[in-house]
Amino acid sequence: MTQLTRHGRGVGPHRVWTEPNDRRVRVYVADEAVADSTRAIYLSETGHLPVYYFPRSDIRFDLLEPSDHHTHCPYKGEASSWSVDTGGTQLDDVVWSYPAPIPEASKIESLLAFYNKRADILVDGVLQERPATKWS
Repeated sequence: MTQLTRHGRGVGPHRVWTEPNDRRVRVYVADEAVADSTRAIYLSETGHLPVYYFPRSDIRFDLLEPSDHHTHCPYKGEASSWSVDTGGTQLDDVVWSYPAPIPEASKIESLLAFYNKRADILVDGVLQERPATKWS
């Protein structure tokens, strides 16, 4: 397990940690398989739900469209986004990646993640519950 601890704003340290994952993780949008991997990296971060980051070779890029949307995280760096278009359903900015993360987050460099509140994520065949958030 790789762990990064930084003191951020507010009370206590902010932690980001990653660990290898050999469980089968699949992502579906509108019943279309978009990602399938037994090599995803599991990332956990203080104040956030855990996220699986997928190697590019385990993602169907034929369904992804680059987006102009970018975000910044002080603990990981600048993120680029993609939308998913299955031909019948389009979800804007549902995928993100850190092409050049800060050095402490290098384990997720160029890997891609999916918003679990907008896509169906299965871990070892078990559908993960979609969290209810203000962005759902």
